[in-house]
Amino acid sequence: MKATLEAINQMQADGVIGKYAIGGAVGATFYLQPAATLDVDIFVTLPTTPGGLLLSLAPIYDYLKAHGGTVEDEYIVIDGWPVQFLSPSDELEREAVAESVETAVEGTPTWVMTAEHLVAIALRTGRPKDHNRILQFIEQDAVDRGKLQGILDRHGLASRWKQFEHKFGGTHE
Repeated sequence: MKATLEAINQMQADGVIGKYAIGGAVGATFYLQPAATLDVDIFVTLPTTPGGLLLSLAPIYDYLKAHGGTVEDEYIVIDGWPVQFLSPSDELEREAVAESVETAVEGTPTWVMTAEHLVAIALRTGRPKDHNRILQFIEQDAVDRGKLQGILDRHGLASRWKQFEHKFGGTHE
């Protein structure tokens, strides 16, 4: 993972991407027990060109292919890790990238979404594996309930949270 993050940091230093944050299952491992995952989800802010309305991940793929990465389906493999680059699709994801926290992996600096943003995105996505991850965050007391509630309120997810609590029970403090 260290070499993968070093490549992403270099890409950022070279101006190919702006701020980034690790999300998804790998992001969750910074707060929870590691879970099996096949890929790393990197949410990236892409530099914009004046008058440019369309976002393209092509510069990322071109850059990484020129630096030894290989493309496999929707991933680019960097030092053995399949990485999926995602442009934040809505205000919740943009906020998650903007408010990500710096950490280090084997001495390499990187950014990871907060636990509260990971929970909110998982709630919004709503797959069974997302529900399981939310329950892990709750059971391991890995989220600040006040911060989470603020995020849920800001992004219109409060009613979905109430449905989640009703369905899964035991998530009230």
